[in-house]
Amino acid sequence: MNMRRAAVGHALVRAYGPARLAAGVPAEPGMLRLTRPDATGDALPGWPDGVTPSLLEEHQVAAVPVERSGETRRVLAAVLKCCWRDLSVDPWPGEPAPVELVLDTYRELIGRTDDLMRNWARGALRRLHDSAWVVMDDGVVLLGPRCALWPVEAHAQLQELVRRLPEPERPELTLVGDADIVAASAASATPTTSVSEPAGAAEAVVVGGRVEGGAAEFDDLLGGYDERRRAELVAAFMVVEHAAEPVQEVRFAALRDPALRHTLSEMLARRGRTLIQHRDRWTSGYDDAVAATIGALETPDSDEVAGGRLGVGERAVLALVLVHSVAIPRAEGLLPEDSWLSPHPTPADELRRHTQLPIGELEAALRTLRHAGLLGQVKAGEEAGGYVPGPQFHRLTPAARRRLQEELILAAGPNTPLAAAVLARRSAR
Repeated sequence: MNMRRAAVGHALVRAYGPARLAAGVPAEPGMLRLTRPDATGDALPGWPDGVTPSLLEEHQVAAVPVERSGETRRVLAAVLKCCWRDLSVDPWPGEPAPVELVLDTYRELIGRTDDLMRNWARGALRRLHDSAWVVMDDGVVLLGPRCALWPVEAHAQLQELVRRLPEPERPELTLVGDADIVAASAASATPTTSVSEPAGAAEAVVVGGRVEGGAAEFDDLLGGYDERRRAELVAAFMVVEHAAEPVQEVRFAALRDPALRHTLSEMLARRGRTLIQHRDRWTSGYDDAVAATIGALETPDSDEVAGGRLGVGERAVLALVLVHSVAIPRAEGLLPEDSWLSPHPTPADELRRHTQLPIGELEAALRTLRHAGLLGQVKAGEEAGGYVPGPQFHRLTPAARRRLQEELILAAGPNTPLAAAVLARRSAR
């Protein structure tokens, strides 16, 4: 039962970001606990054997793409410059800094001062906040929980980066100084937060904290292997969990060897995940039983996952893209029956024409779906640009694919005989 609870906890964190922990509540095995001065904390998974997703570069495997990755990295560097003032201590949690100071640092870094630059930077800050790399609250920014995962070996490189980043040339502020902005934000921060809010939202300006290691997670599974086999298992685990596309079986011994693959499956199961095969390629996805447990939590009255649950608008937009990019081309014989990825983008004009969402809400929904990997954007070129299903559709289990197929039938043709058959089969269960 404890292992099952831990698997669900890991799956929730993967789906919705760092989990909020009440005072005195320990993190699940395999998770780090980021403890605040008031004894509350956040939990997020640690890296097995200290191996980070940078391992994908060593194996020349593409990671999940980040939107405007160059800008996002530079803005994160600017936040690090502003928040990591004492290089003799660990970067996380750092010190709070005004958003305007971060923007000035970014402006100095790239040498541009136009409004477009400012919009890019604010968009990158929003992406970093949504993914828990930074925390923004009331005009103040702080390093987010994921920064606590930077390995100690990388701190020297980060220190050198901070030293090389330019200091912004800021005129003396006559109205409100940086320290006053931080102090005002600290005074307005509430001591309690709903668990539906992103981790750290209300404590954005709380200074201090410590990283506490959780219980060992994979030692009993990996302890019986020699160093080489253990490294092969950890490498395969990181690749199937973090690669953008399914990886070739021939490239990883832990995918080729049935005994090693069984151990890899057990490692994934402890995080609520399972191996998924696409011919001679492998990836990972949510275990069906764990996904059902999470789905049961996603009720309108549940706060446990409310912060990350897709809203009605996002689901409607996703359904529209699936109908126009998958269902219609499949009906016309342009797609294999079992494919959920499509080379046929849904134009933005088509989405505007078939949705009742205001333009602002539609764009926000598209942004959320892109960040979640549920949609990909195809730029206009020889073919019309638009939106297609994203890389997360590689990670559907056979059961999940069947459920999605049924949902698409009900969405595209609710009054058809096929939809009636789906409803009849569901009511008979």
